[in-house]
Amino acid sequence: MQLVNALASLVQPDRGQSAHAIVPVDKQGLEDWLKSLPPRAKTAAAAQRFAAKPGELAVLPGDGAEDWSVAVGVEKADALGPWCLAKAAESLPEGSYRLEGSPSGALLGWLLAQHRFDRYKKAEIAAGPRVLLTGDAARIDEAVHIAEAVALVRDLVNTPTEDMGPAELQQAVEHVAAAFGATVTATTGDALEDGYPLVHAVGRAAARERSPRLIELEWGNPAHPRVAVIGKGVCFDTGGLDIKPASGMRLMKKDMGGAAHALALAKLIMGARLPVRLHLLIPAVENAISANAIRPGDVLRSRKGLTVEVSNTDAEGRLILADALARAAEESPALMVDFATLTGAARVALGPDLPATFANDDRLAADLLEAGTAEADPLWRMPLWAGYDEMLRSDIADIDNAPEGGMAGSVTAALFLQHFVDAATPWAHLDTFAWRPAAKPGRPKGGEALGLRAAWAMLRTRYAPVSST
Repeated sequence: MQLVNALASLVQPDRGQSAHAIVPVDKQGLEDWLKSLPPRAKTAAAAQRFAAKPGELAVLPGDGAEDWSVAVGVEKADALGPWCLAKAAESLPEGSYRLEGSPSGALLGWLLAQHRFDRYKKAEIAAGPRVLLTGDAARIDEAVHIAEAVALVRDLVNTPTEDMGPAELQQAVEHVAAAFGATVTATTGDALEDGYPLVHAVGRAAARERSPRLIELEWGNPAHPRVAVIGKGVCFDTGGLDIKPASGMRLMKKDMGGAAHALALAKLIMGARLPVRLHLLIPAVENAISANAIRPGDVLRSRKGLTVEVSNTDAEGRLILADALARAAEESPALMVDFATLTGAARVALGPDLPATFANDDRLAADLLEAGTAEADPLWRMPLWAGYDEMLRSDIADIDNAPEGGMAGSVTAALFLQHFVDAATPWAHLDTFAWRPAAKPGRPKGGEALGLRAAWAMLRTRYAPVSST
């Protein structure tokens, strides 16, 4: 399965090719820039009321018919952010462009502004590519790889469940694995019921062709530090017998957004040949409704041996993650990171753009937040507040999956997961939305990677890539 449009051709080394100049202008430098323009260009800028607002464009004439340039409004002309050229890449005509100064910080937006999820649309005549030339050729591959990873998240999340059930999610993992010689195994059927009882219980109500599974990918030198990446793969969430209302179910194709993030991060790790032993785990299920669906009040056994009382069948993501986390912990990894579209409470607290980030290790938390700020992929740390662990008490089981009252919902969900993690292993949990409710330049409405680039930057800093030469 290949969903990501080709992006590699949209940024190329600058070898003096013919190209239109792009000039970044901020409000602080606007007056001086205007003074530097020849009369025709100055008149054109005035006619277009160019005020250097971020994303604003002005086409400026040169001496010949094809000799024109583009002014782009930016926040800071000497510190370009990842999305500052996205509007230009969406709006400019087909052709080649050259950015004055270093464009390395702006490549992501240029690339992703031209990515389209058009799998289900009638074929249309698309605009030709806008190619950005850069003298910093060494940055191209990294920018393209990150853009492809973000595009992979978007495409997987945008794909409807009819075409993105547990089996198709496994195929997506296998497709990525094949490019890097990774090994993929999937545990299903009786083996799943015996080894991953929570994953099986959540997914057992789905049709046979949408049967649950635990997907694992292994890659890298066993002598290198083991890094476990886990992603929630609920391919659709009805809420189970605690059924969601129609409004709450509309976007539930995106409930496998954590799995999409985890797979994209695995792709980045393998593509950079990071010196780690990668262990990717995706519990993939459809939380459906049928006669054998789990019921409120059921008590389930977990892989770790803890019993879980199911107070709410719509709190299923933490159940399947519990078994996956327990499996990852058995290998004593040096680091564990999980992604999950886990709670509405995180969105109430932080909105759609800020993944709620929990960590049992202060250094790991600090590294993630620092990386998120540097990459313009912000995170917000939330507390693993031990005082709320008592909310998870059950009268008849070891732990309850959904405390009554709904208070501190994202915190109690993270605390639930913590029960299945080795306290000695640095672990981070990103409760991400994986969706953009309104479009911005380079960031269309729909599936979105939120926290992916931050996690990748953190790992890239901790583990220096191995040279390919």
